[in-house]
Amino acid sequence: MQQNGSYTYLVTGGAGFIGSHMVSALVEAGHRVRVVDNFSTGKRENLAHVADRIDLREISITDRDALAEAMDGVDYVFHLAALASVPRSIDDPLASNEHNVTGTLNVLMTARDAGVKRVVYAGSSSAYGNSESEYKSEDMLPQPLSPYAVAKLAAEHYCQVFTQVYGLETVTVRYFNVFGPRQDPLSTYAAVIPKFITAMLDGRPPVVEGDGHQSRDFTYIANVVQGNLLACHTPGVAGETFNIACGGRISLLEMIDTLNAILGTQIRPVFTDPRPGDVRHSRASIEKARARLGFEPKVSFEDGLARTVAWYAANGRG
Repeated sequence: MQQNGSYTYLVTGGAGFIGSHMVSALVEAGHRVRVVDNFSTGKRENLAHVADRIDLREISITDRDALAEAMDGVDYVFHLAALASVPRSIDDPLASNEHNVTGTLNVLMTARDAGVKRVVYAGSSSAYGNSESEYKSEDMLPQPLSPYAVAKLAAEHYCQVFTQVYGLETVTVRYFNVFGPRQDPLSTYAAVIPKFITAMLDGRPPVVEGDGHQSRDFTYIANVVQGNLLACHTPGVAGETFNIACGGRISLLEMIDTLNAILGTQIRPVFTDPRPGDVRHSRASIEKARARLGFEPKVSFEDGLARTVAWYAANGRG
């Protein structure tokens, strides 16, 4: 369905951190956007600035009938809904499977039946596990270390099969430690950057699980939005998987040093035991995304961190 050059997009998990930024970008570009979210982890305030310009459906991706209704008339799907977090999946692997595997299968089936042009699926770098290569590339054998990683990888395979068997175009984008404004610092399973920022803004020491030398390819949210859009509209890439990241490597201790520099503080961390299921190092090769999608990260880690600190300083601690 197309009117006045405007496509209809469906964003699952659109009230979440990444989803709400995706919704904002689409709305600001003048597109009609439908959002599916059950608000188990998403927040209404994440969509408050566009609430009058979207079609919001409060449903779960585990409800296939409701999802089929929401899929009607949609051209493109950004499937970002998930029950995220490695620790959460270790606590409750069945729930992780229901939302991340069965939920994705529901999205694919309803998208196929509705004649959707392409589904962009939010994969995860956790699929790579602890490979010894410095760079994680898409052709590596996956080595998932947690139920979450297994579930996200299984859903990737479903995407590929739906392209091969049913002709539904799907593209998987594997994210690497996305951060930015609106990321929840208060959840039990919160990501490390909002936790560290909010602690240090309050003058408290950040809590590091492990020795702090573990490293990640921290990727500012604007780079992910750009990667998603390229994955959605680049021809000839259906059924493929792409890393969306910066190709960098930042240890937790280096991140704390950068935060201290931004804040003008000298706060030292405290250390606790490492988390089970955690990957030691994670760094993306983005050569395939560069070559096939024309992807190039536009916001550096340092600039993204400064923007994120400014947002939390202005908007409270979550």
